[in-house]
Amino acid sequence: MENNLTSSLNGLNALICGGTSGIGKATAIEFSNIGANVTLFARNEDKLKRTLSLLKNDGNQKHQYLVGDFDDSDKIKSIIENHINTGNQYHILINNSGGPKGGPIANANHEEFINGFNRHLICNHILFQALHSGMKQYNYGRVINIISTSVKQPIPGLGVSNTIRGAVASWAKTLSFEVGNDGITVNNILPGFTDTERLASLIQSKATTQNISTKDVQIAIQSTVPIGRFGAPEETAKAIAFLASRSASYINGVSLAVDGGRLSCI
Repeated sequence: MENNLTSSLNGLNALICGGTSGIGKATAIEFSNIGANVTLFARNEDKLKRTLSLLKNDGNQKHQYLVGDFDDSDKIKSIIENHINTGNQYHILINNSGGPKGGPIANANHEEFINGFNRHLICNHILFQALHSGMKQYNYGRVINIISTSVKQPIPGLGVSNTIRGAVASWAKTLSFEVGNDGITVNNILPGFTDTERLASLIQSKATTQNISTKDVQIAIQSTVPIGRFGAPEETAKAIAFLASRSASYINGVSLAVDGGRLSCI
C-alpha cells in the first residue's frame, strides 16, 4: 500500500460531478496529478472537453467525461446506469453541483426547494446507488460531498441552499453508518468563501441589491474570515484529495470545513 500522499490515488477511478469549473475543476486536475483515472460529469460538453485537455496523463491513466444536466435526475439515472453497465466501476464519487440561487427563505418559491432537493440530494443518491456495488467489490469507496459551511452555521441570504445542504449532510452521515463495513467512507467538505464563479455571482447580486460596489461587498465578506482572504479552489481540492486517499481510511461521517476559520462554532 502506498504511504506517499502524492501517489495515493494511483490506479483509482474517480467520478467528479461539476468538474468543469471552480472546486470541481480544481479537484479533477488535482486528482489527475496524483494518479487517478478521472471521469468528469457535467452538462456543458464544450467545457468538459476543455477541462479534459487540462488533465495530466502519465500514459497509464484513462480520463473521460459524461454529459448530463443535474436538473434532470431521471436522465442522470439513465446515463450513470448505462455507463456502469458498460463496464465502468469507481472507487471515488465526488458529489458537486452548483447551489440554489440566493435570497431570503421567506420569499422562496416551493419549487426552488424541490429543484434544489432533486439536483443535490436525489442525484447524489442515484449516483451512489449506481456505484455502490463496485465500491463494495473493490472494498474501497470514497463518497465526498461538496456542500457548504451553512450545515453548521446558516448563511444569511441563502435560505434554500442552507436547507438543501443540511439535508445532504444528514443523508451523508446516515449513509456513513450503513456502508462503513463495505470499506466505504462518506464525508462532506464544507467550503467557505472560495474564489469561484458562484461567489462572484453572489457578490454581484448583493452589490446590486444594496446599491454598493462589488469591491465593498468583497471587503465586507473577507473581513469575516480570520485569514483575511477568499480561498482558492485548489486549496479545497487538496483536502478533497486527502479524504479520497488511502491515508484517510479511518475518517468517516465527518463534515470538514475549509473556510479560513470563518465558522464560529467548534
